[in-house]
Amino acid sequence: MAGVSSDVYILAFGVLAASLYLFRGSLFPAQSKTTAAPLPRDATGGDPRNFIEKMKAGKKRIVIFYGSQTGTAEEYAIRLAKEAKSRFGLASLVCDPEEYDFENLDEIPEDSCVIFVVATYGEGEPTDNAVQLMQNLSDDSFAFSKGEHRLEGLKYVVFGLGNRTYEHYNAIARKVDAHLEGMGAQRIGERGEGDDDKSMEEDYLEWKENMWKAFAETMGVEEGVGSETPDFSVTELHSHPPEKVYLGELSARALTKVRGIHDAKNPFAAPITKAYELFAINGDRNCVHVELDIEGSGITYQHGDHLGVWPSNPEIEVDRLLYVLGLGEKSRREQVIGIESLDPALAKVPFPVPTTYETVLRHYIDISAVAGRQMLGVLAKYAPTPEAEARLRQLNQDKEEYHNVVGLGCLKLAEVLQLAAGDDITKVPTAENTTVWKIPFDLIVSSITRLQPRYYSISSSPKMHPGVVHLTAVVLKYQSESEKVPRKWVYGVGTNFLLNLKYAANNETASVPFITENGSSEPESVAFPQYAIEGPRKAYRQETIYKIPVHVRRSTFRLPTNPKSPVIMVGPGTGVAPFRGFVQERVALAKRTIEKNGPDALAEWGRMTLFYGCRKQSEDFLYRDEWPEYQKVLGDKFSLQVAFSRDGARKPDGSKIYVQDLIWDDRAKIADEILVKKGYVYVCGDAKNMSKAVEETLARILGEAKGGSAEVEGAAEVKQLKERSRLLLDVWS
Repeated sequence: MAGVSSDVYILAFGVLAASLYLFRGSLFPAQSKTTAAPLPRDATGGDPRNFIEKMKAGKKRIVIFYGSQTGTAEEYAIRLAKEAKSRFGLASLVCDPEEYDFENLDEIPEDSCVIFVVATYGEGEPTDNAVQLMQNLSDDSFAFSKGEHRLEGLKYVVFGLGNRTYEHYNAIARKVDAHLEGMGAQRIGERGEGDDDKSMEEDYLEWKENMWKAFAETMGVEEGVGSETPDFSVTELHSHPPEKVYLGELSARALTKVRGIHDAKNPFAAPITKAYELFAINGDRNCVHVELDIEGSGITYQHGDHLGVWPSNPEIEVDRLLYVLGLGEKSRREQVIGIESLDPALAKVPFPVPTTYETVLRHYIDISAVAGRQMLGVLAKYAPTPEAEARLRQLNQDKEEYHNVVGLGCLKLAEVLQLAAGDDITKVPTAENTTVWKIPFDLIVSSITRLQPRYYSISSSPKMHPGVVHLTAVVLKYQSESEKVPRKWVYGVGTNFLLNLKYAANNETASVPFITENGSSEPESVAFPQYAIEGPRKAYRQETIYKIPVHVRRSTFRLPTNPKSPVIMVGPGTGVAPFRGFVQERVALAKRTIEKNGPDALAEWGRMTLFYGCRKQSEDFLYRDEWPEYQKVLGDKFSLQVAFSRDGARKPDGSKIYVQDLIWDDRAKIADEILVKKGYVYVCGDAKNMSKAVEETLARILGEAKGGSAEVEGAAEVKQLKERSRLLLDVWS
């Protein structure tokens, strides 16, 4: 029966198909022969991925591509576009390279140029949005529109963002420059290289002056024909529905409470399930451990990933800038405003609108950063007195004075403006003790960068803690060093935000002397700044439960998939955070393996060795009670070696013992595990000192094991380990 039924169905289908074909003209209206849907067009009717079309449509002679991971390179790209406009009257197209195709890079008109502002990320890698750009530039088989991998006569500028403490300093900017030069392009001026370890801002300022001179000569333009035009239009709104005003929400979904994917554009408000102090109680430092519930959020993570935490600015700094701008009164700070870009191709509104003056300063722009030198020159003409203007111009023009006052003093913009006006910056700001500067609010939005998330290595494994993510953070607090302004405490925005939440989650706030309750910001009388931790519309608090807006950033910092491979982990201080996750990952796997295959199931596993360092065993030995529990499961497959720099043993010459010294003492096993057993090495923590010292020690060990020197054979082995992703770094300066 089945065969007969099939034949009937086939015959019926054939009759139907023939009928449809014969009567197709009357049954269906005539259509184009094109079968694929056309590409969406932009507002000008062109291909949205064709930057040449956009340049021509907007009469722009400059296109600027930025490779940015955290937003800094984008910021500098926009600054260059603004300067080209104000100096020469030239319009620019600022582009995320991920959104464009590069086949027509050889079609840039002769009277135009392209600027590349690119950051180097990780181990000499391009940022995520610049991966395709780098592939197109480096691949000799990639043909541009004229059929060749050539860019004859293309005029270009390069500015790189890097950190000199990393081995691959500004590698991407150098590669872009080399690739373009190799294809026949013509660089304008010198390649710029900014060093985030010292002062990216000063490197940029020093580079751009000579670059613009070369630019004017090459492009045949004259300086002084441009004009200072605002980037944004700020309008006060008096009849906007309150429920449609952003009060700190980071996305439209957060405002409307519509569920959706949680990522960097829509962070998840994760409830705190546990928060506690890791350092000795009543000590002079803090390190917080926080556990967050991500169950049902759709967020997943793996060991080694990073957690992005979205902080707000401390309330005292929000108040300070509001009073400086004359917006301190409740009716003014809560005024609803709309902001529009006057040139969306040049500068997009960096946060959701409509919003309020207070919200912008609290949640959306980084008012806690040290004030940039160039910014002070722009704002000087709005000074309330000639003396204040002269002081601001001096700080703008005198590099050394700026460094001694603003740099070493760690002064935020509002503090600099107070200082120039003769106000006492040690006082908690009020309307009575703060001079008002009539600075247009659009300039504040243009001059201060977006408040970015702070990233922390995740310190847990989802296999041991499903639906929960842990983070570990030392709270940043130190004294300024300027001798020209009063010394003060400087607080890291992200970690002190977390400390506030830890106090609130444990109902400890009654005993904490917050800065705004104290009446002074002098170092000897202040403990902690206070934050609006309940969030917009109290969305980050549910009775006694507090929430933190977070998202996960993927990492390549991963354990080898085969547990037989030895693992060497080096993580002093909070550098131990990802390795707690690594060990938990192996413990969870070991428990399942032993349960399935018996007590000898780990016999062929490789050794996990953790080299950890801290000051004192009784003060800052992180997770000291957990490591023995993990060892009970892993047995001799886990080894913890700890260097206490301020108590315990010393080297024969009396100097302190650090993790690199423990590594050298274990050199025979380490050489065997790396060279013979093909083990993996992971380093997390300080890039400036520790990471370099560890790499030098590894080079000594491997050079000696190969019968050579650290400088030749050892360095070659270390380089090969990196190339084969068997030496991985997660370091910061």
